Amino acid sequence: MTASIVYDPLIPVPLLIVVVIIALIALILAILRGLNGWPLRALASAVVLGALANPSYQQEDRAPLTDIVLLVEDESASQRLADRAEQTRGAADALAAQITARENTELRRISVADGAGDAGTELMTAISEALAEEPRARIAGILAVSDGRVHDADLPLDLPAPMHLVMTGKEADWDRRLTVRNAPAFAIIGEPVTLTLRIDDLGAAPEGQALAPLDISIDGEPAQTFQVPIGQDLELPITLPHGGRNVIRFSLPEAEGELTDRNNAALIQMNGVRDRLSVLLVSGEPHPGGRTWRNLLKSDSSVDLVHFTILRPPEKQDGVPVNELSLIAFPTRELFMEKIDDFDLIIFDRYRRRGILPALYLDNVANYVREGGAVLVAAGPDFATADSLSRSPLGAVLPAVPTARVLEQPYRPTVTDLGKRHPVTADLPDNGDWGRWLRQIDVAEPQGNVVMEGVDERPLLVLNRVGEGRVALMASDHAWLWSRGYEGGGPQLELLRRLAHWMMKEPELEEEALTANAEGQTMRITRRTLGNSVPPVTVTAPDGSTVEVELTEGSAGLFEGVYEGPEIGLYRLENGDQSAVIGLGPAAPREFVETIASDEVLDPVVTALRGGVARAEDGVPRLRDVRPGRPAAGRGWLGITPRGAYETRDIRQTAILPGWLVLFLSALFITAAWLREGRR
Repeated sequence: MTASIVYDPLIPVPLLIVVVIIALIALILAILRGLNGWPLRALASAVVLGALANPSYQQEDRAPLTDIVLLVEDESASQRLADRAEQTRGAADALAAQITARENTELRRISVADGAGDAGTELMTAISEALAEEPRARIAGILAVSDGRVHDADLPLDLPAPMHLVMTGKEADWDRRLTVRNAPAFAIIGEPVTLTLRIDDLGAAPEGQALAPLDISIDGEPAQTFQVPIGQDLELPITLPHGGRNVIRFSLPEAEGELTDRNNAALIQMNGVRDRLSVLLVSGEPHPGGRTWRNLLKSDSSVDLVHFTILRPPEKQDGVPVNELSLIAFPTRELFMEKIDDFDLIIFDRYRRRGILPALYLDNVANYVREGGAVLVAAGPDFATADSLSRSPLGAVLPAVPTARVLEQPYRPTVTDLGKRHPVTADLPDNGDWGRWLRQIDVAEPQGNVVMEGVDERPLLVLNRVGEGRVALMASDHAWLWSRGYEGGGPQLELLRRLAHWMMKEPELEEEALTANAEGQTMRITRRTLGNSVPPVTVTAPDGSTVEVELTEGSAGLFEGVYEGPEIGLYRLENGDQSAVIGLGPAAPREFVETIASDEVLDPVVTALRGGVARAEDGVPRLRDVRPGRPAAGRGWLGITPRGAYETRDIRQTAILPGWLVLFLSALFITAAWLREGRR
């Protein structure tokens, strides 16, 4: 039970002040005039003013409330290094025992795990959520057992009581860390791109170590080892070996005595792209399809096109003097002997032998294909004659031979069952809506993959691999009818674009490929094949363990599966003769970027209310009471501020000046003053 006097003025406080001032002025005037009843006047004024202030005697029935102390335990990944987990449990248990032994005190024990995604240690977020559930007036202290590596310390938080840090870890701890300062997402194939790496020794590192061995591996191949300096930025040129995703892994062997090797590796995934694709288009004669090829290749900004059309063959005799012709000479030797390797693709569009390209040049084109080049033949009627390219040295690499028949009849191109699985022709719009073509060159003995058919299921588009290169034969020169919208047209641009890019070995158009895409720790595996089934994919985890993942066919030739990686790192995938590598998560998670225990991040929060930092290796600090605003930490002790919170159960108020008493006293003092001054 507590008692106090409270005031509830009958008039507004400003008006009450005015009345007090008026009463004082009247009293001063009475004194100046020499009225001997001024003391009685003063008493009468005091009674009236006291009545206006309305004082009451208040009695409260209060129940005291316990103080609350928050004990926050950091159980993130960095707290599992060395013996920090044992330090954390020991310190937290000892502090909890001290708190529960205190009178009128409750304990709230909170565990903080790793944040979602790679958020790190969200200790301040956990404290904020705990404070939202407790009355702020009862919070007497906050104790955090952590290594101090907190990743949300900048969270704006108004703490109601001092916060203390009991820091795990040891002063003798040290760690070696590898970081990649810059790594572009894309790089041009064959051209070096510079990465900046740095190796740092953190904490109480041993002296005398100036170099460290650095292992570099691309796409899971055997690593190459280099000795690199410690504590310096290292400019490292990297040349991507192929298009598509390249996985580059940098790693350091674990040094003796360091805290962890989890930050000794960096995994970079870069996409290799071609700078420019060089295409040589040779048209045997002007025709509507030549413009279609030209428009397609010129529409791609990444393609450098060299186009020659033979307008005047050598056998033409029209009497025009040679010195009066304004045609550009065909630089055959330069293109087909000296610079042929500079081209990614050579297209022969309705070309026939006329003596312009000697057999030696065409033989060189065949060797160009075997060594990794690409040739596409768009056949016209001349392909079925004695002047056909198939009767030249180039015929040795062509995927089919003509039968000398030219089929002049309407037909609708169709995709074969194999073509529905091949990336060049898969998923094209419904061929039931395609317009008809009017001519097809009959070919036989197809080698490779027949992906489109024409008249009476005869081969129309044949794709093949020869040596390291690729070759394709389009047995018609009427693809341009689709671009003109004849009978509704068809997907001519998409078909020819895919065909050209497949021949230039674009990774996304490989007919046999194993790829994987990562989202967090989930891996989506995709296997493209021309076969009807595929075996399970063997996934090798970073620790060397393997697991087989079954794939299901989603669409023709495309099999997919999902795998949840148990840990962060580099995974290897194998399926038949196909292999791939992929990294799940960062090679060095956020928890392992800074591993040496430190109070630097939490220092502004701790010192804001004069809290303190104690090392767990020095022993568990004692808890003692301190008053608010006083230093809350000292040598070997941490302070708790008792809040004295209570709950009011009942309130009783009694008026000190009831109305009858005010009336009686004021009348008494006024009458006495009048009588006293009247005698005078």
